[in-house]
Amino acid sequence: MEILLATFSALFPVINPFGATPVFLALTGAMDKATRNEQALKACLYVVGILVVFFFAGTFILNFFGLRIEDLRIAGGILITRSGLSLLNPDDAHKGSKRLSKEVQEEGLEKEDISFTPLAMPLLSGPGSIAVVIGMYNKATGYHEVGFIIAAIILVAIASYLILRSSQQFTRFLGKSGMAALSRMMGFIVLSIGVSFILNGVLSLVNMYLEK
Repeated sequence: MEILLATFSALFPVINPFGATPVFLALTGAMDKATRNEQALKACLYVVGILVVFFFAGTFILNFFGLRIEDLRIAGGILITRSGLSLLNPDDAHKGSKRLSKEVQEEGLEKEDISFTPLAMPLLSGPGSIAVVIGMYNKATGYHEVGFIIAAIILVAIASYLILRSSQQFTRFLGKSGMAALSRMMGFIVLSIGVSFILNGVLSLVNMYLEK
């Protein structure tokens, strides 16, 4: 249960479905409610698939490229820290925090199905969340912990679906100032997670060299 809560608390702020709601509404503006909900559901199912695949394949990928888990933690921490800083920036928070490039948004508006790209990837399951799940795999010591981590991924996807499904109500209720405040709160948590990743990676490397 402890690793389930740790995985959920580390993954949810990085995925940050609250920050994805403005982009989601912009991409699904021409869709009816049923189609919008369907896109949200499919996107969150894809998120589970993407993260579970990287969760199990992470060690193989690191070994293939000759990387260590400490390298991933530092690189992932830098990405997560950058994301957290952008959420703390007033201009980015006002714009809904999570953003896609103009070209990706234009491509998304032309597609009938946006659930996989750009919604599931890269908007929800980007490099930061992938780094988190790969790092959690190396902390799992048995099948029961692996099961709890996968359960946490599913819970994050369920929470993300419920938030995306209620995105219109959220933005209407909170307004621009409320969304900006929420974005900054999430940004602080994301920034803390990124710093923790970097410190853990650096300390592990220092201990590794000291032991030599």
